[in-house]
Amino acid sequence: MRVLIVEDEPKMATFIAKALEEEGFALGRVTTGDEALEALMEGAFDVAVMDIMLPGPDGISVLKHYRQKGGKTPILLVSARGHVSERVEGLNAGADDYLPKPFVLAELVARVRALGRRTPEAVSLVLRVADLSMDTITHEVRRGSDVIRLSPREFRLLEFLIKSAGRTRGRMAILEAVWDYHFDPGTNLVDVYIRRLREKIDKHYEPKLVQTEKGVGYAVRNPQA
Repeated sequence: MRVLIVEDEPKMATFIAKALEEEGFALGRVTTGDEALEALMEGAFDVAVMDIMLPGPDGISVLKHYRQKGGKTPILLVSARGHVSERVEGLNAGADDYLPKPFVLAELVARVRALGRRTPEAVSLVLRVADLSMDTITHEVRRGSDVIRLSPREFRLLEFLIKSAGRTRGRMAILEAVWDYHFDPGTNLVDVYIRRLREKIDKHYEPKLVQTEKGVGYAVRNPQA
């Protein structure tokens, strides 16, 4: 399960990330309201943990905008201000749960896990582009009737690109989403894994779905659509 952490306080973000990583969750991290809305709209996360006090639009504003746009990802709001009125405002804006600071990390993990069980993706989600399909629960990938075997990292890369709705994604965005890197390691890691995907899902099939936009990044899309 992929969890988006929206927290501008580095120490708190690190505490939350460490607790979730120890439970096996894959993470994404952003620090501002604008970044949070962009990440949520990409649809690449199963649950979001979002602080209310953020640079730019605050958490409640982001939540309202996201729900108005039809966003369904379960969101756990956290805040140092635990007033009842703020909890009510957050829940009325579309939050699925609310946790006042300070909190016990074990409780946050339990709440995230519970929200993850609620999401429709946790029941069944099959992503498709042309004759390529991937089941995000069973991790079965097919090209036509052929089963394609992917490593966990290859699967995560393919899932991110498909969930980006055909948009071209840059190397840094891919590194953050697939490897949880928030810096450029100065390697050709992304290019190596893109080549591996092409070998497995494109080499013996038509049309070619892994697309390169020179100088920009990569996308998975049907060029015949």
